[in-house]
Amino acid sequence: MIPHHIYYQLAIVGLLWLCIMLHFIWPSRDAVLPQRRTDPVPLRFKRKRANEPKALAGLTQRPHCAAGARDANHPQVPLPQRPAPMPPTNRRPCAIDTSRPFCPHVGCDYRGWLGLGNLRANGHPSGGPWRQLYCRSCKGYFLETHGTILHGKRVAVELLVRVLACLAEGLGIRATARVFEVAPHTVLQWLVEAAEQLRAFSTYFFCDRHVRQLQLDELYAVLRGVRDGESSEDNALKRLERSRHWVWTVIDPESKLLLVTESGPRTLAMAQRVVHQVALV
Repeated sequence: MIPHHIYYQLAIVGLLWLCIMLHFIWPSRDAVLPQRRTDPVPLRFKRKRANEPKALAGLTQRPHCAAGARDANHPQVPLPQRPAPMPPTNRRPCAIDTSRPFCPHVGCDYRGWLGLGNLRANGHPSGGPWRQLYCRSCKGYFLETHGTILHGKRVAVELLVRVLACLAEGLGIRATARVFEVAPHTVLQWLVEAAEQLRAFSTYFFCDRHVRQLQLDELYAVLRGVRDGESSEDNALKRLERSRHWVWTVIDPESKLLLVTESGPRTLAMAQRVVHQVALV
């Protein structure tokens, strides 16, 4: 029988041998864990979002522009030369100022020119309220209301102004006609003529305007169709009373200046036409 002290010694030797074998058999820590990189790793910064809006890429191909093609095919007509002022005559000097009207006759060298001494006052024909003017260049006569909304009308100026003021304030055409006891078709015709006068006024004064930003919008209307005969007056009255129509407008949001006003369909060609009008002013 083995003594106890020899048994304990053999047990200790066996444990030591087992520890040594496990040390060689067990995988090392360096083989399991990846080696640390010694070269510096570049830092990755988080990309900041740009607050400025990006411009739209636009259309893939340039659309056809009828207004641009017309301007390219038709060169600009040279501006007319200002004629020399007419010398005064030996007649009695006229006390009436004729420097603001101009001769409207086609073919006259002084057509459209102001203050050149070619006009003379010629009284009131048939006792009418408006004065007649005489052009010394083309020997033609015309009333001082030529080219205005009052031309060819015998209605009182105050009535016409009040009717247009009510329309500008938003009163309907039929309601305005009932208030002033005028036919609705007459009120509509006055409105069309006033719109044309405002367009001519804007074309004369809105030249070489410098603005920083513009806003475009559209609001459909039927006044152009009435003027061109494309829409009947009865149909136009019904459509205008509903107030659900569109007109193309361009406004400067800073000064509230209305630069362009155009009526027409909501098409690409119409939008290009409005943009060309903006470029002209």
